[in-house]
Amino acid sequence: MSQTPLRIAMWSGPRNMSTTMMRSFGARSDTICVDEPFYAAYLKHSGAQHPMQDEIFATQSDDPRIVAAALVGAPALAAPIVYQKHMTHHMLPDFDRAWMAACRNVFLIRHPARVIASYARKMNDVTLSAIGFAQQLRLFDTAQKIEGQTPLVIDSDDILRAPAETLRALCSALRIAWDPVMLAWPSGPRPEDGAWAPHWYDAVWKSTGFGPPVPDLPRVAPEYQAVLREATNIYEQLATHRIRCGAQDR
Repeated sequence: MSQTPLRIAMWSGPRNMSTTMMRSFGARSDTICVDEPFYAAYLKHSGAQHPMQDEIFATQSDDPRIVAAALVGAPALAAPIVYQKHMTHHMLPDFDRAWMAACRNVFLIRHPARVIASYARKMNDVTLSAIGFAQQLRLFDTAQKIEGQTPLVIDSDDILRAPAETLRALCSALRIAWDPVMLAWPSGPRPEDGAWAPHWYDAVWKSTGFGPPVPDLPRVAPEYQAVLREATNIYEQLATHRIRCGAQDR
């Protein structure tokens, strides 16, 4: 009889080192990865216009019920660990969240100054909704109710500051074995990459690891200061729950 896999639902906004984390887990021999499975459903039901939209619809179901059923079904076909990379803004308010009960929900956070600076280089419309902070807090509350415990939170700055120690602490919290292969991977595209990867993943495709520690926070343009203030308030709420390890200096 096959065992039910550990399904890790990793929730983050865009430009939040989420693809790098997918690379890290994808380097494990016991893990398969799923890249932003609700993207097409989000586009259809929100009416948003994104780059490579036709390619996204051609490769994903736009029915959130079908997507959710696939994420929690067929354990016999899965690896011991199924890593799901989710964008918080893709989970629209009317999408059912009951499927989250089959997952260990983890929240990947990043200082909003870094998110806004990175997002503005790719998209023209930088809003609180577009960068997913408010949705992340709501999903955190949902996961807390579903799991009956405080969900796991991990900060991308902590990972870059001390990747081995922080990832080891995350693995311990997930009750899976730490594997040093999570620190490096081959450059280039991967089979699990979504159809949108040519637009968004240029930096990740060049990477072979986590890179150097984070620099000082970037300056945020005056027109985004209101978004920065709101997002920082949410970030600080979530950061109080983040996983810590001895190598972290704050």
